[in-house]
Amino acid sequence: MWSSVGRFFAGLGRTIEALRRVVVNLVFLILLAAILAFVLYPAPSVPDGAALVLRPTGALVERRTLDDALGLIRSGGVPVAQTALHDLLEAIHAARDDARIKMLVIETDRLGKSGLSKLSELREAITAFRSSGKPVLARGERFTQGQYYLASAADEVHLAPDGFVLFPGLARNVSYFKGALDSLGVKVHVFRVGEYKSFSEPFTRTGMSDEDREASRDLLDALWNVLRERVAASRKLAPETLARYVDDYAGVLAASAGDTARAARETGLIDTISQRDEWRELLKMRVGASDDGKDFLRVDLDDYLAAVRAARPQQDDRVAVLVAQGTIIDGGADADSVGGDSLAQQIRALREDERIKALVLRIDSPGGSAWASEVIRRELELTRRAGKPVVASMSSVAASGGYWIAAGADEIWARPETLTGSIGIFALFPELAEPLNKLGVTVDGVATGPLAGAFDPRRPLPPEAAKALQLGIDHNYRRFLETVAAARGMPVAEVDPIARGRVWTGEAADKLGLVDQLGGLDDAIAAAARRARLERFETVWPESDVNLGHLLLRRLLSVAAPLSPAVDSPLQQLLAGVQAQAAELLRWNDPQHLYGHCLCEAP
Repeated sequence: MWSSVGRFFAGLGRTIEALRRVVVNLVFLILLAAILAFVLYPAPSVPDGAALVLRPTGALVERRTLDDALGLIRSGGVPVAQTALHDLLEAIHAARDDARIKMLVIETDRLGKSGLSKLSELREAITAFRSSGKPVLARGERFTQGQYYLASAADEVHLAPDGFVLFPGLARNVSYFKGALDSLGVKVHVFRVGEYKSFSEPFTRTGMSDEDREASRDLLDALWNVLRERVAASRKLAPETLARYVDDYAGVLAASAGDTARAARETGLIDTISQRDEWRELLKMRVGASDDGKDFLRVDLDDYLAAVRAARPQQDDRVAVLVAQGTIIDGGADADSVGGDSLAQQIRALREDERIKALVLRIDSPGGSAWASEVIRRELELTRRAGKPVVASMSSVAASGGYWIAAGADEIWARPETLTGSIGIFALFPELAEPLNKLGVTVDGVATGPLAGAFDPRRPLPPEAAKALQLGIDHNYRRFLETVAAARGMPVAEVDPIARGRVWTGEAADKLGLVDQLGGLDDAIAAAARRARLERFETVWPESDVNLGHLLLRRLLSVAAPLSPAVDSPLQQLLAGVQAQAAELLRWNDPQHLYGHCLCEAP
């Protein structure tokens, strides 16, 4: 018998070793192919009179992330689709004054869900491009609301004959788990300050609180007004025309016999209904045909950026842009988070780099660990003390812990559509004693003090421990208020009424004194350069957490690999949302279990 067991484990060991060799060889081949792509891929050139073609894929993000090699193998080699916002902005700004670029072409079919502030920043760049006298044409097979919001900034909007324009408005629907937790006997103890700090409510309520409903309604109304008014202005539509399309879509469709493309054209949302071949022929007529005559004269985003950056002279003085994207956690970062220690280390390295004259922190985070947030804020404060200006630039979300780190800057810039504020602290503690008892599992033991073992979820939470947690929450909330008050030059008594965990738009935060200026990333970079008294400078994006293998893989995949679909089915979206919520909770690791996080996401 023992010999059979031995043979089994020996065979298992050989199988594991063979699998390990396959994985290592596959990774080696991928890296080799990436190196060949670097060497053999021809240097990009920009044809005279070409159209710059933008086809954003997946979500707009501040920093693209890339799965590790094993993650790519598990997913079949298909990377998550993402497009860096700053790449698009850089290309559009360069093309505006580039005599080789005759036109901007935007195709939105692969654009996924993206924050309203990012789309608005991109629209403003398109508007600035149009001011140069060069036309902008956009087309979609169909338009989701975000895709159409972007396309509506163009001079001409084209739609496929069987396409449609979705423009339903904004909504916020939250899943509440109290009923399920009660049925299982799970108790969730919540400790918080601020009646608007709603992150914990899904675990303690069966529906939205009055405070959360009020704040959510105010936020959505403000953002919807921005979106609706800008679309109406771009398309030169009367408000009542757009309102009818939104409020009575069934009636609009009935008037066009159910033809969705015709309904969009008759409303004025689009200019032309065109097939794919008709679209290509139109562009050939506008800018000319390629050498083989099969396509129009064009240059794509990656090639254009490579050509522009290669021709740009390097400057001795630099402004560094660091990205804080995702949930803030203690320690090092992963692909979807901001590590308190790792980001602080990056800030420290830039502070000690003589070439870096100023720092911009681009924040796209709903917050997270209060401890890690303070670690980052302190490092920014030390950078300012060292004589290097620090400017915070808020993207779609910079709330709670995201606002805490922004308080370390000399100056805070936000988009009007940014979600920020949510100044508050909370803690969650699950108690599993009852469901374990139902299973016949009991817990007994000894302790040397009343709080020893008090935070064991298998046992009821003692009143002394609950009191200690709430006292800690109260203290950290006061500290949060004092930090904000010192940064903003406001009395604590003035900060508290606009804190209490409430989320504000950037426009409202500007009026309340929580931010200094309204504007985008380019505005923040310019502000940092002014503070450093720089006339000529280079903007750099440090990525010390990305190794050479990742960079090679990114280059290879941008050339050769397919990307995951930009639009998921409703079931995929639901399952992805549940998975993301679970992964988010597992990522929380604050050493004191105190969190500054808003239950908010960019619409």
